[in-house]
Amino acid sequence: MKLSIIICDRYKTCAGGKCFKAMKNREGAFDIYSKEEPLEIVGYTSCGGCPGGNIEYSPEEMIKNGTSAIHFATGFVVGYPPCPYILQFKKFIEDKYKIPVVVGTHPIPQKYFLTHKNIDTWNTKEWKDLISPTLVNKELRLKYD
Repeated sequence: MKLSIIICDRYKTCAGGKCFKAMKNREGAFDIYSKEEPLEIVGYTSCGGCPGGNIEYSPEEMIKNGTSAIHFATGFVVGYPPCPYILQFKKFIEDKYKIPVVVGTHPIPQKYFLTHKNIDTWNTKEWKDLISPTLVNKELRLKYD
């Protein structure tokens, strides 16, 4: 299966180490894929910075490369503030390009989990739904600190 990742522009220098580790180990948002099914990244870019200029056209190139799904990197939800456009980005891509968007890649690192828990960032149903693919358990979150 071919996948693509869009990262938050504030992390544009990120080399994707945690994302690729999680993909290899089928952890975080990648646990929906069978370990028997090979996964390949065919697109990796940033959103382009607020308000997400790359969101409008980068999925088209990813689809040309054969992507079956687009993942928004975990940085969209753990950065502060979390991406205020994430729901619009997801809806836009799914509506325009008819391809699924998965929120998250690697498990949320424990240090980010604690910070956001303490300041009630994710204390709504909407945010609980958005972080659920990457929330996992404390033991796994600690491995991504």
